[in-house]
Amino acid sequence: MAIRVIVADDQEIVRTGLTMILNAQPDIEVVGEAGDGHRAVDLARRLRPEVCLFDIRMPGVDGIEATRRLAGPAVVDPLAVVVITTFDLDEYVYAALRAGARGFLLKDAGTALLTQAVRAAAAGDALIAPNITTRLLRAFADAGPAAPPPQPVDALTLREEEVLLAVARGRTNTEIADELHISLSTVKTHIASLMVKIGVRNRVEIAMWAYQTDRVRLGRSG
Repeated sequence: MAIRVIVADDQEIVRTGLTMILNAQPDIEVVGEAGDGHRAVDLARRLRPEVCLFDIRMPGVDGIEATRRLAGPAVVDPLAVVVITTFDLDEYVYAALRAGARGFLLKDAGTALLTQAVRAAAAGDALIAPNITTRLLRAFADAGPAAPPPQPVDALTLREEEVLLAVARGRTNTEIADELHISLSTVKTHIASLMVKIGVRNRVEIAMWAYQTDRVRLGRSG
């Protein structure tokens, strides 16, 4: 089954370009397009796609608010949203992650990263463009709430700590498997266990928790 995607961007030429790129993939199909956030939310609720690809700056309801309505903490059955923008601004990334986005890309990310982010979101994973991952997660942690982050319900194993650090450095599951010499399925098992133990929903939140608990420090996350 193809991964069904909705593309929302207020510029028709951008929507067309993204749609062409995604439809060229054998496992991805764009099932709807929207030029504003209201239309995007309506389409998403009606079609229930595997992934919503939203621009941030749109008239009416912007991409952040659209993400919050479809994937925010209060949503019972959230959809997977990947936010894509021209602007490499920290506040946009913070807002997108807090709203429930499973990915954040710049529009110059390229075909490979775009399709990787869509596939990751459809699989329940999350991806932030590698060129901004560690900088933004560090800043996100620094700008986070004053309250201490929740402690794990059970102590993390040594291997889980290793996987945690790799996720915080922006590594993909395949890269983690190669680095730690374990299978891809074992990586996924450890990530699932981490989410349960520290009470988060995806790998982006795993990475944020790692920074908030000082497990990853400046200069150690290359």
